[in-house]
Amino acid sequence: MKKQAVDGIVIVKKYANRRLYNTETSSYITLDHLAAMIRAGRDFKVVDAKTDEDITHNVLTQIIMEEESRGETMLPVNFLRQLISMYGDSMQAVVPGYLEASMDSFRRNQEQFKSAVEGAFANTPFADMAKRNLAMFEAATQGFKPGGVAPTPAPAPAPAAAAASKDAEMAALKAELAALKDKIEKLGE
Repeated sequence: MKKQAVDGIVIVKKYANRRLYNTETSSYITLDHLAAMIRAGRDFKVVDAKTDEDITHNVLTQIIMEEESRGETMLPVNFLRQLISMYGDSMQAVVPGYLEASMDSFRRNQEQFKSAVEGAFANTPFADMAKRNLAMFEAATQGFKPGGVAPTPAPAPAPAAAAASKDAEMAALKAELAALKDKIEKLGE
């Protein structure tokens, strides 16, 4: 019998044998499944099957550790050292809120950056190149998007029949970059 998610939150039970059971789908799942749920924007709560204690924090930390061990390192060593040094510090209670606010700000800035780049290159020969670069940027930052799946970069366009000289292309590129820099600086003000 399937159990309905409470307020859209899927309940996952963790058993003593370390197996995870999704009560919504009535199936055993892995940490990779939980990571996929996060990327898909699904909210879940992990509880100890015996005590009903909420162990979501521990499981999320475990997912991060697995991702980091696969070579998908996102947390620099210096950041980890600074974070560890905050445990037991008088500022420890402030750190979680600060980190959450910083990540939210990063997500908002990412969207503003995307809009600025798209606007700067609209209706120019560099529009396709900008779109491909944005797709690569989004792929690199997909872990910060809830439910985010990296888009596939657009294929390279066919060479233009009458390509401008390299000097003209370089001058146009410099002008576009200057315009982009101005837009980004204005966003930061």
